[in-house]
Amino acid sequence: MLPLVPRADSGLWLALPLVVAGTGLRLLVSQLNNYTLAPNTEERVSEAAGVNSAGGSFGLSFGLALAGGIMLATLASTFGSLVEESAVIPPDQKTQIYTALEDDAQLMSNAQLEQLVADEPQPVADEIVRINTEARPFALQVALLVPLIAGLLGLAASFAMARLPDIKPQANLEGLAFD
Repeated sequence: MLPLVPRADSGLWLALPLVVAGTGLRLLVSQLNNYTLAPNTEERVSEAAGVNSAGGSFGLSFGLALAGGIMLATLASTFGSLVEESAVIPPDQKTQIYTALEDDAQLMSNAQLEQLVADEPQPVADEIVRINTEARPFALQVALLVPLIAGLLGLAASFAMARLPDIKPQANLEGLAFD
């Protein structure tokens, strides 16, 4: 998805990569559940499944929060540096933009931003929209590095797991479904 983000003019561009990633993750999760729960006795499987589910939920929440925080920080930083480089935006308005970014950095579509800067002179409004158009995809690309790095770390960890001997289940787990 990283190369598609700056070129995508619609969310449909990301549909196929998201379907492939989602399918791959779903196929992986069932195997991870088996790997995690196999060494547990029959009496402890439900407890282990609960811990496994809680760990997965925590990882998902933490990853989303981390990626979102990184995205907003990158957006504010990139937007601020592009504003600083701009010859169109007057110095007093640059200060006003920095203050707004420090107080409330948020991801905005160009349509939302155009409404926000409607009172500005047209060249300044156009420059701010241009900066937003340039900064948003870059911030999303940087945020997408979080799951990429997590995936690479997981891949590295999987090689360590491949060297371990197979775990013999202590309980019959057939017919049990774990989500």
